Amino acid sequence: MRWGLLDSIESIEVGERAVGSRTWDPTLPLFLDHFPGFPVVPGVLLLESLAQLSGKLIGYSIKKERGDWPFPILSLMERVKFRRFVKPGQLTRLETELVSLREDMGAVKVRVLVDGKWVARAEQVFAFNAVPLTDPVEQARVEQCERDELARLWAAYPGDF
Repeated sequence: MRWGLLDSIESIEVGERAVGSRTWDPTLPLFLDHFPGFPVVPGVLLLESLAQLSGKLIGYSIKKERGDWPFPILSLMERVKFRRFVKPGQLTRLETELVSLREDMGAVKVRVLVDGKWVARAEQVFAFNAVPLTDPVEQARVEQCERDELARLWAAYPGDF
């Protein structure tokens, strides 16, 4: 099972920000238990959706700026705040803004909005290549998977590398 928690990417501005979306299917089994009679999207899934969008922003930005494709791994979350519940079926707008990008890490500020109001926000830090791929064939395979996923999610993907 793939754990892709993005439905689409609306925009990516290299080295700056990205916007995406996710609508949570009300028929998912997790909503039977979270919570019975009052289904809400678990906060950890909202944060993971944001991390996946941030990973795409970081990966694409670094590929465009320095030529390699890092493998960002979420390593820290700070200042996490939840303001409202997200109900299944609600369209969530996911936003990430790059705060810092270095050789081996990146930091972003992220937020989830529903109907124009923020429902969750956090600061996330990513480490790159925590487990480096030394086999060039495996590295090429993983990079191709990243490109394919970006093309699937982002309608405006220029496919320029």
